Amino acid sequence: MARVTLDASTAHPRLLVSGDGLSARWEFSLQPPAAGPQRFQTDPCVLAHQSFASGRRWWLVDLSQGQFCAVGVSRESLPRRGSVGFCPEEGIWCFQTRALTRPPTLLSLPRVPRRIRVSLDYEWGEVGFFDVDNQTPIFTFPPASFRGERLRPWFWLELGSLSLPC
Repeated sequence: MARVTLDASTAHPRLLVSGDGLSARWEFSLQPPAAGPQRFQTDPCVLAHQSFASGRRWWLVDLSQGQFCAVGVSRESLPRRGSVGFCPEEGIWCFQTRALTRPPTLLSLPRVPRRIRVSLDYEWGEVGFFDVDNQTPIFTFPPASFRGERLRPWFWLELGSLSLPC
């Protein structure tokens, strides 16, 4: 299991990242943080500090307190200004009650998963998602070429909160 922490310097102004980097919540702040080149300006996203350019990694995300959430990985070069399409062609491999492919892949899930394991196999070009509570696979993207670019855990949150269990 990879230890993943959220990078507050990338967080959209409406996302408040905890001091330990293990959780984020959507908040209507009167004093949004200063804009910076690393901060998402349009979409309520945040990246992890960690980045990967080889190997196999996995991490857990608890979405039980989130209203509208998506989790996955993105290319490190993902634009932070303006909207980005949430799909592999735009540099994001993610899940949000459906696989965000182009067009989105509808999934027949028995229930909405609340705890997700995100798995990355860089050499095989695979990103997969698993329901932690019932130990079942949710979706695995077809193999992709990451073209040697570093990937970072990626999170989208609109309302509620998410956390990264240790």
